[in-house]
Amino acid sequence: MTNNWNPRTKAVHSGTRRSQYGEVSEAIFLTQGFVYDSAQDAAARFEEAGPDEFIYARYGNPTVKMFEERVAILEGAEDSFATASGMAAVSGAMMSMLKAGDKVVSSRALFGSCLYVLEEILTRYGVEVTFVDGTDLAQWEAAVTPDTTAVFFESISNPTLEVIDIEGVAKIAHANGALVVVDNVFATPVYSNAIEQGADVVVYSTTKHIDGQGRALGGIVLGTKEFIRKTLEPYMKHTGGSMSPFSAWLHLKGLETLELRVHAQTASAQAIAENLQGHAALDRVIYPGLSDHPQAELTVNQMGKGGTVLAIDLKGGRKAAFKFLNAVQIAIISNNLGDAKSILTHPATTTHQRLSQEQKDLLGITDGLVRVSVGIEDTDDLIADIKQALDAAS
Repeated sequence: MTNNWNPRTKAVHSGTRRSQYGEVSEAIFLTQGFVYDSAQDAAARFEEAGPDEFIYARYGNPTVKMFEERVAILEGAEDSFATASGMAAVSGAMMSMLKAGDKVVSSRALFGSCLYVLEEILTRYGVEVTFVDGTDLAQWEAAVTPDTTAVFFESISNPTLEVIDIEGVAKIAHANGALVVVDNVFATPVYSNAIEQGADVVVYSTTKHIDGQGRALGGIVLGTKEFIRKTLEPYMKHTGGSMSPFSAWLHLKGLETLELRVHAQTASAQAIAENLQGHAALDRVIYPGLSDHPQAELTVNQMGKGGTVLAIDLKGGRKAAFKFLNAVQIAIISNNLGDAKSILTHPATTTHQRLSQEQKDLLGITDGLVRVSVGIEDTDDLIADIKQALDAAS
């Protein structure tokens, strides 16, 4: 029956487990361990736990399980594992599947922490990592070979909003026997068809749109039951990156309004981007939903909409960007995204500050670039506020 529901219904009801009390809101099982009726029951559960049998909160928990099942159903995945943060999901997915001597091909345009995992951590343990321009299928074709274990990319890159052709990269990877790992946070589960388009493993920072209200860290890895239970789960439960029950409960509450928020945020982002095009204070407006975006057609085919985030590049570099940030009255300055509150970020000095100037130049992260994560405030208020701040900056 669940499979026949539309996404908004799935996001509210899928995976619900009610206790004997029949609660309306999902229960929070704040317990680190579980009691067995006998020594024999304990031994049997460690041998093979049933779907509603739990051992230890690091291994699984009823509240966390509800969240995992709900997102998996929403995403169209066989299974999932919830993690303590988005980066625990990224690092766990990659570390669990790789060993010394393996080869990874990745898009170059990534969030700073994702770059750190690939450049610093995986290579430290003998994994070969090759970076390509993610928007260029010819570069993927040249770099992915039969000895490639996995490819990794953000379906929409952070912060310059390049859109990667999931289906195109997946065909190249699968032809060479490689797994496709997609960080899908900017696309959100609302606009995601990543698994249908060829992704083997999908990763989200649930801190972003799923929680969506700045409350709790979280992440989730989705894929086949074989990968989640045989490859990922042993790594995660022994290294301790699992999600807390309270965070899972908060994220369950976030899922109930996810589609409503994301649709409203996306409509506002589209309107803001259109209103800012050609503004005298800006060198460029970057938004996948604009017709002048390099991957505009791909965005429509792959997602349908441009998402909740845009970027603006101010003339005058860092000085102008800082004046703009300090003049805005509604949006807050922070380094999160996907929140109900609009958030402004200066990537060159925050999320991507550790990159060399050469890397920033290669990725298009200028001193004037500001990432704008659009919230659920009134669209006209946001446009007016951004424009007055641009006037102040120029």
